Amino acid sequence: MINLVLIVPIIFCLILLFAKNNKLNNLFMILYALLHSSLGFCYFLKPDLVEASQYFNLNNTNIVFYIVLSIVYLTVSIYNLGYSKNLESEFKPRKMMHYSTMILIFVLSMTGGILANNLGLAWIFIEGTTLASAYLIYFNKTKHSIEAAWKYVFICSIGIALAFVGIILLTIATGSMNSLNYNDLLNHAPSFSRFWLNISFVFILFGIGTKMGLAPVHFWLPDAHAEAPSPISALLSATLLNCAFLVILNVYKVMLAANCIAYARTLLLVMGFLSLFITSVFLYHTKNYKRMLAYSSIENMGILAICTSLGGVAYYALIIHLIGHSLIKASFFLTSGNVLELFETKRIKSVRALALVDKKTSWLWILSFLGICAFPPSVLFISEFLIVKTFIIQKHYALCALFLFLLTVILFAMGRVVIKMAYGEKTSEKFEKAKNNLSKIDMTMYIPQIVLLTLAFILGIYIPKFLDLTILRAVIG
Repeated sequence: MINLVLIVPIIFCLILLFAKNNKLNNLFMILYALLHSSLGFCYFLKPDLVEASQYFNLNNTNIVFYIVLSIVYLTVSIYNLGYSKNLESEFKPRKMMHYSTMILIFVLSMTGGILANNLGLAWIFIEGTTLASAYLIYFNKTKHSIEAAWKYVFICSIGIALAFVGIILLTIATGSMNSLNYNDLLNHAPSFSRFWLNISFVFILFGIGTKMGLAPVHFWLPDAHAEAPSPISALLSATLLNCAFLVILNVYKVMLAANCIAYARTLLLVMGFLSLFITSVFLYHTKNYKRMLAYSSIENMGILAICTSLGGVAYYALIIHLIGHSLIKASFFLTSGNVLELFETKRIKSVRALALVDKKTSWLWILSFLGICAFPPSVLFISEFLIVKTFIIQKHYALCALFLFLLTVILFAMGRVVIKMAYGEKTSEKFEKAKNNLSKIDMTMYIPQIVLLTLAFILGIYIPKFLDLTILRAVIG
């Protein structure tokens, strides 16, 4: 099953290269999304069906990341059915073929990074995500998209190079052990050189943290998310960042096993709070609503880093927050695609009276905002409540106050933008233009967000027993 998930997209890409058929593009994306989801379903139904190989496996930790990727990719594929119709009117079949094949390769790279049980192999797939997604960021070929793609490739390449140096330093720390398999690293961690292990963690954290979007190595993220097509922005924010975080989490476990935890926790805590601070500052100066969502992603990656550093109950909050952020942020970015199709601009001040133009998009926009800012019953309310509880239990009162203050500032900054866009005073020219573009939005561009938000709000009220056990296993494992 694992091999099938990794091989099928390559076969689909080869067929699409020769076919150049728009209907086949969408069909293969949907089929791969269903196949991708079936692997996770088989793991829950009967784990024996998902046989691990020497280099890939599903385990208690990465199954959560895999399922999140499957759900988000499936909803993005459905959304793309309607979104691609608008693209087809602008671009030739050859360009649309490139668009679909690069999405398949992008998802394949993220899947390989999640399933890899070897640090070196995970590094290769992380680099693969850069190469695949760079074209998708550049897809519209505008001046800003070209700049965003070059910045993305340049900064992430530096990050990947730093991570590679970190892996080399890690092999020095391992001594005579000649393996980068995660299980081998965990089993032999107590015998590693702490000096070299600490240095290697710095390089890996900053290197892979670049891909994760942690401050202060986040500079590519706002531009890339703002310029990429909305379905790609959803994948970048809701799945790619998780994929990079999983690598950091696996290395962090090695640090934990080697008893170097205090050093690692301090680094993660500092980068986590710095991510929240930068988000709170830059949101007030953002004039592009997709950039606003990108900064929100930096904030939430910072929260994941803080959860990891705190430990305890915050580990449970970490998994819940990862799931909730992925579901809601994917919905937010897909809805931003609707807004862009209607108003044909990303400028915040040019979008007003969205509720009068398209009530469904307006409600999705507002509900996505309420969800990402942790208003009950959003599942993020539970995760952030548990984080605050952990701060208090560990007697980090000053950090708890700072955490709540920064979240409040971010909430206010996003809230004023969302409300103005939804209910601001309309301008006749923009309003009529948006009304005329309403025909571009079909039901496939509403349903995915409805599904994602419904899941996020249901989980805020009730977490099914099987999911609770999965989360607990991920925390323990």
